[in-house]
Amino acid sequence: MRQSAGGRQRTEDYERASLSTWATLAVDTKGRERHEDPDPLRTAFQQDRDRIIRTLAFRRLADKTRAFVAAGDRLAVDRDRVRLQHVLEVSQVARTLARALRLNEDLVEAVALGAEVGYPPFGDAGEEALAVFTDEPFRQHEQSVRVVEVLERGGRGLNLTWEVREGILHHPWSMPPPATPEGQAVRVAGAVVGATADLAAAIASGLVDPGRTPPHVRRGLGEGESAQVAALVADVVDTSMDQPEVRLSPAREEILAGLRAWLDTEVLGRGSPRARQDRAVHCLRSLVVHQLEHPDALPAPARAHDPTVVRVLDEVSGMTDARAVTTFERLFLPGPPTAP
Repeated sequence: MRQSAGGRQRTEDYERASLSTWATLAVDTKGRERHEDPDPLRTAFQQDRDRIIRTLAFRRLADKTRAFVAAGDRLAVDRDRVRLQHVLEVSQVARTLARALRLNEDLVEAVALGAEVGYPPFGDAGEEALAVFTDEPFRQHEQSVRVVEVLERGGRGLNLTWEVREGILHHPWSMPPPATPEGQAVRVAGAVVGATADLAAAIASGLVDPGRTPPHVRRGLGEGESAQVAALVADVVDTSMDQPEVRLSPAREEILAGLRAWLDTEVLGRGSPRARQDRAVHCLRSLVVHQLEHPDALPAPARAHDPTVVRVLDEVSGMTDARAVTTFERLFLPGPPTAP
């Protein structure tokens, strides 16, 4: 046991000696909501990463579509990036940034892997579908925090450190920036991977001709997903080196924002993608309404005192794409005729 405790101590000493002035040291964590004795081998952020990876919510990301929703269209599901792949790509880019900027890679990885465990089925269409049932919009980052704080481990939550939970909550661009540079690295990586992956998927699926992409994107980022990611990552490193904030340069941030806006209006909001999103919205809203009308059919709740609508949204948002589709078919589509 003494040797293992020394292992954690050596990692903490290495962080103190080698990381940037701005990096978040594991030994300086603001801690957990419930006290735990330190792990003999792993730092607090390494523990958080391991806990997230082992959750049911994380495993379910392997069957949740990220974009170009594919309700009832298995070919599209097979073709498109699933959310798990997106999360792993964001983690990889964020760790590249952390290594270059001498930030805490364990904290970066924990935030990146946990940032989207609360995403409902069918990507952004899932958020749109569930928003009508709450006074405030249904936000996946808030649900992700709920998953790790409340829903996992039979209602006890994972008891993660403050830095990981704060990074998860603040990773979208709609939120104020995370407090730690590691959380900021995940936030920037998510924007970089999301926009470039959506453009690559649109081109691969035939929705966009490569020559139709905005000229300022081709001039500013280059051609092809790998080149675009490399250009943006290099820009973040150049802009953020020896600085307290991890960010893109204003010029590259403007290019990325323009690409995101162009994708939203010219690709995701037209034709086949929009039609599939509408089907996904109908599917999920139908499931929520059915479960609100039949609350006794909900699984035995770990948090029975929560309002019914909260329990229903927890159940539906936790479904995979496939489970949502098969449940919808079982409840609402006619079965084969029975023999007389």
